Parts: sequence; structure tokens; C-alpha cells
Amino acid sequence: MSDANGMSGADDISGMSDTSDISALRIREAVRGLVVDSEGRVLLVRFEFPAGTRWALPGGGLDAGETHHDALRRELAEEVGLHDPLIGAHLWNRLHIVAFMSGEFDGQREQIYEVDVPAGFDPQPQFSWEQLNAEFVFELRWWTLTELKQARVDTAPRDLVRLLHNYLTMGPPPQPIDVEP
Repeated sequence: MSDANGMSGADDISGMSDTSDISALRIREAVRGLVVDSEGRVLLVRFEFPAGTRWALPGGGLDAGETHHDALRRELAEEVGLHDPLIGAHLWNRLHIVAFMSGEFDGQREQIYEVDVPAGFDPQPQFSWEQLNAEFVFELRWWTLTELKQARVDTAPRDLVRLLHNYLTMGPPPQPIDVEP
């Protein structure tokens, strides 16, 4: 599952003097999916960390030997019950420096891909809610862009509303974009 190590919820790299400091950190490779249905709604996962709640795209860390696509397929099956999804363009890259509660990692580097879902897809996780809660996952929800704007919830990436708006109006970028944590 995605976040077994648990992240503290902080994602601030402002204390780092320059990007060369990052090379010494233990960074976990991860993948997430921008799951958007035919109505333009995005599927988000509500994570509850000790430092607070964050709505994020479904996904998680790569297991040893996994490709990003293989990991995304596994994570989507586990978290939302989406099997054999059609994975589209690599949209965004996200690096956030955050201490994992396990102490195993100092941050996470994510590749974010678009994911097509069948019409009427209803998320039904493969994992039990007990397993998901142990991974800090407490809710799955479809959001419209308007709902997300009005709710003013914390999201990951932080500027998900803008990114989603751009995606819905302009489609995928011609090449992956680096986004804020």
C-alpha cells in the first residue's frame, strides 16, 4: 500500500540552503494517478496524519523492481479498486521533503500520470478499511473543480486546484511539469 511509512504532514523545503542538499536525503520513489471521470470529477484520497488532513491523488511508493506504471496499477487496485487502468500521459513531477514517521525516508519523489476510468466507476478498495486506515487513508471521494475550490481543503500537490483547472481546460502538458509540494 502507499504510505505505510506515514509522512509527518510537513512538506517544506525552505530550510534547505540549495538543491545539492537533497542528494544526501533518503528519497522514496512514488507514483500517483490523476483519476478524472467523464464528468470532469477528480478522485481524491483523504489522508489523516498527526500533523493534519490532506486530500491527495491515489498512489504510493514503488516496490523493489517495480516500474512506475506497475506500481500505479497496484496502488489503484489496492486503494480504489481500479483494475487494469488505462494510464495516459506523465503529467507532473513532485518532490516534497518530509520526515516519514518511520524514520526510513526524508522525502518522496512522485511521478503523476493521467488515468482513464470507465463511465460510472465507483471506487471499491481492494484493501479493507482497517488496512487503509493503518495506511492513514480514511476516505475516497469524487470532487468537481468547483467543490474543490469552495472547500478550501489542504491538497497534495498544494496547487491541485490550479493544476486540475489547467488539465481540464488545456489537456495534458506537452512534457511533465515540476509542481510544488
